[in-house]
Amino acid sequence: MTRPVAVEVLPGVVRVWVGVVAGVAASVVALVGVVYAGHSESGRVDRWFVLPTEDSVGPPWRRVALATDFWGEPAGAAILVGVGVVGCLLLLRWPRAAVFLVAGAGASVVTATVVKSLVGRTIHGPGNLSYPSGHTAFATALALVVALLVSGRLGLGRAAGTLLVLGAGLVAGAVMGWAQVSLSAHYPTDALGGWCTALAVVPATGWLVDRAADATRRRPG
Repeated sequence: MTRPVAVEVLPGVVRVWVGVVAGVAASVVALVGVVYAGHSESGRVDRWFVLPTEDSVGPPWRRVALATDFWGEPAGAAILVGVGVVGCLLLLRWPRAAVFLVAGAGASVVTATVVKSLVGRTIHGPGNLSYPSGHTAFATALALVVALLVSGRLGLGRAAGTLLVLGAGLVAGAVMGWAQVSLSAHYPTDALGGWCTALAVVPATGWLVDRAADATRRRPG
């Protein structure tokens, strides 16, 4: 019996441009990390934006920020990923997509955590590592994964697919980044670092998932 042809989670039509963006994003993460390594205060770039303070945002926007922040917390993130996995397996019947969803979001958060320990930037006292923002990395990664899956599933062209993927990542990163800065949890450059972390990690993860899945399908038996 012939196996059905699998749909790649990293569509070939967007691979080049997404890859270029990933390379630039990785460079930004490294550059900003070097600039703010070991710092415990805002930088010059942060002063161009709203600096995080206890009263950065008042009601009702503070409630919006808190609600947004919840979806980057472990419980909220688990709910979003769980719903996505169920949708991939039961509705789309696309196991590779479910693996990509978990791996893409997980790898982005793990990478952000590792970079935090390497950079050592803190906010609100010792021990509160801030660069890059893990919440922003997660939200951006989830949006990128979903957009890549939609682009591949619908067979969008290079322009439409790239616009969808980058647009989704930009919106998700901006919303979660705003929430983190508004709640005084991160500096704006922390949010930028989290956004770029996901932009760098998700395409690489998608490529690895496709290669591993293709290799498994080629095995005899």
